[in-house]
Amino acid sequence: QVQLVESGGGLVQAGGSLRLSCAASGSTFIKYTMGWFRQAPGKERREFVAAVSLTTTSTRYADSVKGRFTISRENAKNTVYLEMNSLQPEDTAVYYCAARLTPTITTRVETYDYWGQGTQVTVSS
Repeated sequence: QVQLVESGGGLVQAGGSLRLSCAASGSTFIKYTMGWFRQAPGKERREFVAAVSLTTTSTRYADSVKGRFTISRENAKNTVYLEMNSLQPEDTAVYYCAARLTPTITTRVETYDYWGQGTQVTVSS
């Protein structure tokens, strides 16, 4: 029902910024909680980065990105964003956009129902 496509990844030096976008197809986008996860090189598991509820009044961030990353959404454009500032080499990962069928925020991979194919973010030191 929902197709997610990430974009905006790339190579950036430490201290730089990137803005990721996630375009969602389908008229049901407004019903979904949206999240960003990442999987670092050599890691077997994706980790939670940020999530935003149906209304942008509710957001949640991993401790490692608080104060540096900002998640937002434009429902009229079916798009979710992740603004990443002060990037560090530890942020290097494939970043995935995810959608949850229930309009509440969760942080666990297994609670999300739809996933994009990911976009690579590489931060050089």
